[in-house]
Amino acid sequence: MAQSDGRPSTGTAPTDRGPQDACGVFGVWAPGEEVSKLTYFGLYALQHRGQESAGMALSDGERSVVYKDMGLVSQVFDEATLESLHGHVAIGHCRYSTTGSSVWENAQPTFHTARGGGLALGHNGNLINTAELAAMLPAGQRDATTDTEILTGLLANSPEASTEDAAMALLPHVRGAFCLVFMDENTLYAARDPQGVRPFVLGQLESGGWVAASETAALDIVGAAPVREIEPGELVTVDDRGVRSRRFAPAEPKGCLFEYVYLARPDTTIAGRNVNSARVEVGKRLAREHPVDADLVIPVPESGTPAAVGYAEGSGVPFAQGLVKNSYVGRTFIEPSQSLRQLGIRLKLNPLRDVIAGKRLIVVDDSIVRGNTQRSLVTMLREAGAAEVHVRISSPPIMWPCYYGVDFATKSELLAGNLSVPEIRDSIGADSLAFIALDELVAATQVPKNQLCRACFDGEYPIDVDPTLQDKYLLEKSCGGPEKDSLASGAHQ
Repeated sequence: MAQSDGRPSTGTAPTDRGPQDACGVFGVWAPGEEVSKLTYFGLYALQHRGQESAGMALSDGERSVVYKDMGLVSQVFDEATLESLHGHVAIGHCRYSTTGSSVWENAQPTFHTARGGGLALGHNGNLINTAELAAMLPAGQRDATTDTEILTGLLANSPEASTEDAAMALLPHVRGAFCLVFMDENTLYAARDPQGVRPFVLGQLESGGWVAASETAALDIVGAAPVREIEPGELVTVDDRGVRSRRFAPAEPKGCLFEYVYLARPDTTIAGRNVNSARVEVGKRLAREHPVDADLVIPVPESGTPAAVGYAEGSGVPFAQGLVKNSYVGRTFIEPSQSLRQLGIRLKLNPLRDVIAGKRLIVVDDSIVRGNTQRSLVTMLREAGAAEVHVRISSPPIMWPCYYGVDFATKSELLAGNLSVPEIRDSIGADSLAFIALDELVAATQVPKNQLCRACFDGEYPIDVDPTLQDKYLLEKSCGGPEKDSLASGAHQ
């Protein structure tokens, strides 16, 4: 039996957004623990990976409950709601839409009845053979508008005797990036694509329970000790018999390089490398590669801060906090007026005039997508009295779109996909502009280059993809699903 709760709602997004990841996923099997609260805090730690909707599914062995809604984790769940959600196994999800519109119907986890019970699933990543998988669904169930809904339907409709066997039969046919947490009434499952594009880890609670999460930071917040990464091409099953592992495909590691630049939390560890340490090292390398005579190094908070610290250490130029971030600006349901919208970045950042007035600044940011943010930032710093503004970027130019779960923009919308570095410098109004070299970024991760997906930087896609089939609204166009709303089609950085 399944219960679905929550209210449809609409929202708007700021006109400038940075790169958006697909989602964060969390799963826990822990008899005797308050799994609803563990899942809540796990999702809270993963909120940066998706801010459009949040949800969780739980089971007490007899009854499955799904609760989801639009908004941030803290907006969707309150104390009373969590107290009403009981069970020993749970999965959770926070979403940024990369397939299908940002509407309540597409919030996760998704749920289907299956084999006399229920099946709930959450997905981080993006599939590239969605249309092919959709065609495998029975005709009466082809109204799904997310790749996640299709996976759930296929798992539920599989004739195999168990959910585990159904997954082993289906997963070899699934292509693209996916970290899946799914569950039936008694069992937690976690699966990762053969390339391991997105991070995915397994941890253990002091009580003996088990946790699967997108990042190690989520393990930390619930007090779970990291055990290992869930391997590319692996299906992990957790129930009262313990933890079992089965391989549905050979591992071909191609972890996302952009996770180290921006997507992952700095306190997360990926492939044995702390993300903050990698970002500081990138800054040091950027300073050696592109020095400039200046008075201060300031970060664009907060994703630019570790690299700015590294740049200051590597260059000897003093580090300063020249910009203050409003920590409470995020997704909002309030439509700003045109006059407020024109303020753009000022809603999120404000300059410390006493720090930057008259100074030659090195401004360190993580990436440039469309350039709107940097353009506004340079203007704002000059208006605040900066003598010079030199921009340093801790990633190479983003020249190609991502088809594996990062919603950058189309090739035509990517600034570096159409302009040279000097042209980008002129476009954003900086005195100088430089990006870290790809090989220097790779070296900072300490992961072999051939085990990283670098497609957004060099155009080498590790999983063959037909761009003509990678339409975010492909399923909605084919089945008349929800139209894309203002949030789903909001502008990017």
